[in-house]
Amino acid sequence: MPTSVLYGLTVLIWGSSWFAITKQTGVVSVELAIAYRFILAAVILVTYCLATGRRLRYGARDHLFMAAQGFALFSLNYMLFYRASFDMPSGLISVCFSTILLMNIANGHLFFRTRVEPKVFLGALLGLAGLTLVFWPEVAGFGGKAATGLLLSLVATYSASLGNMISVRHKQREIPVIESNAIGMTYGALSSLAIAAALGRPLVYDFRPQFTLALLFLSLFASIVGFGSFLTLIHRIGADQAAYATVLFPIVALAISTWLEGYRWTPLAATGAALVLLGNVLVLMRRRPPVKSKIGSA
Repeated sequence: MPTSVLYGLTVLIWGSSWFAITKQTGVVSVELAIAYRFILAAVILVTYCLATGRRLRYGARDHLFMAAQGFALFSLNYMLFYRASFDMPSGLISVCFSTILLMNIANGHLFFRTRVEPKVFLGALLGLAGLTLVFWPEVAGFGGKAATGLLLSLVATYSASLGNMISVRHKQREIPVIESNAIGMTYGALSSLAIAAALGRPLVYDFRPQFTLALLFLSLFASIVGFGSFLTLIHRIGADQAAYATVLFPIVALAISTWLEGYRWTPLAATGAALVLLGNVLVLMRRRPPVKSKIGSA
């Protein structure tokens, strides 16, 4: 599948998934809602792998990393994002998640010794300044629910970035995306179930149509297609370039939040969101190699 198509799928699906997340909260606990989501996605992927003869047997070390990815990318980060959705509009959560671009670059340098260019730090400063403007009422008051949502979203984003780094490791081990997602989502679903049981969450289901529709969308599209597209991008072009999709989908998410959640823009919030996107785009700008003159070439 062309890279441009993978980008488009990631942007459109994940850009709209933030609003779908808000429809899963209420009757069912956060931990159980996430478990339902990834149980369904894992069952579909494992069934597909078995039907097509794909390999699902790997060594203990590979399974350990798949379990770590399942916890970081398909469990913990979503628990925090779902909690954050109680305190802030879904569009703003997506703006926070766009900082995964900077986190992927930093973690890539930390774990894989990839080179970090000076413009990365400028991009990071622009991103932090933008987030400060978006959440200025909460920053000025040093508290509030939205400030809690911001903190949860940033921690969740870093957890997702760690999951991306494990995907880079999967590429080095030549473990395909579909197989690693099938096993990783299984581990993520089991982690969420274990946490729900440990916290004494009641085993219930929300039979309202909106919950089931959100569950189907999040399992089939956001989890299977969305993660499949995004992690394929990581394998194909690297974690930093793949994260460019996160620069674009906050635009989709904020548009949906404005339309369906009644989010009201302020000049500070609009400026802040623009700075976050500008910082991410700056990080991804590639410096052109110097053009040699004909005399110099000679």
